Amino acid sequence: MNTRYTFPRSCRLLKTDEFSSVFNFRCAKTGRFLNVYAQPNVTNASARLGIVVGKKQLRTAVARNLAKRVVRDVFRLHQHDLPNLDYIVRIIKPFTQDQSAIVRNELLLLLKKSKRCLDS
Repeated sequence: MNTRYTFPRSCRLLKTDEFSSVFNFRCAKTGRFLNVYAQPNVTNASARLGIVVGKKQLRTAVARNLAKRVVRDVFRLHQHDLPNLDYIVRIIKPFTQDQSAIVRNELLLLLKKSKRCLDS
């Protein structure tokens, strides 16, 4: 099995229009720390990820970078198991390094629940 666990540019949402279309699709799942928005992806053969971290929620750059690192890592390790959806993860509540395991499990659960967005 030759599965690569990288996070290439083709697996990222980069443009404002891509983010807007996912938000406008209105398929969202909410957890304690995160919101996950999803939309079927027709242009790409793999799942893609965008991350939104506001300065009001996480005030320091260290906290924002930790949040993004945790989200990217979970996506990177599980992207091959996910359906072809565009995902946006919005951090809604700050968390510490100690709580990152809880956030990882929550994100994985929300990503799995987002499969229902394919039916829409």
